Amino acid sequence: MKAEKDPGWAQTEPQIPLYEIYQALRRAFGHQHWWPAETAEEVIVGAVLAQNVAWENASRAIRALKEKQLLSLAALHETDATVIAPLIRPSRFYNQKAQRLKNLSDLLMDRFQGSLEAMLAADLSLLRKELMNLSGFGNETVDSILLYAAQKPVFVIDAYTRRIFSRLALIPPDWSYRACQQYFMDRLPADLDLYQDFHAQIVCLGSRICKKKNPLCSYCPLIRWCKKK
Repeated sequence: MKAEKDPGWAQTEPQIPLYEIYQALRRAFGHQHWWPAETAEEVIVGAVLAQNVAWENASRAIRALKEKQLLSLAALHETDATVIAPLIRPSRFYNQKAQRLKNLSDLLMDRFQGSLEAMLAADLSLLRKELMNLSGFGNETVDSILLYAAQKPVFVIDAYTRRIFSRLALIPPDWSYRACQQYFMDRLPADLDLYQDFHAQIVCLGSRICKKKNPLCSYCPLIRWCKKK
């Protein structure tokens, strides 16, 4: 996967080693065993349903699909979007997300002959391009599928990552997604478990403590490095 050139943001203080940040988070929260799913298909569907919504809402939509035996791309391919949409209402933007699930199932059937194994085993750059070409699929959704379903070492950047690492003065708020991603991938070994758990640790910190408003700084395991305090 070709990354953007690192913009080379000039810093006045020494860099904080990313692995040291990860270790501090893991000591505080333990291994997260994220993504919460039983199958790769559940990860894929969950990545779509989790767009712009709290995970609890996405989880409710997943349960509704599972109850109707629609938690597979093959089943979704055979089901009209008007049937899918009401089931995933808790995930918000349910009409758009129903169509995105249909588009994804079409990709599986048309490009990979219905074989999820073949799709997930595809070359990283090829699969990323195919997914990014789908309407409504952005960097974060695609990379979540690549990291957690296809088990490919790509670092996922989300709003929590931007918030936390800008407060640490490591990432400027105006960096592009790919520049932020490169920052991590240039400084960490391409280790699948590390990428998965580091992202999960960031989600844990951002959702519980390093909140957008009224962060609980006294509980933060990274407080000694934070420039916001």
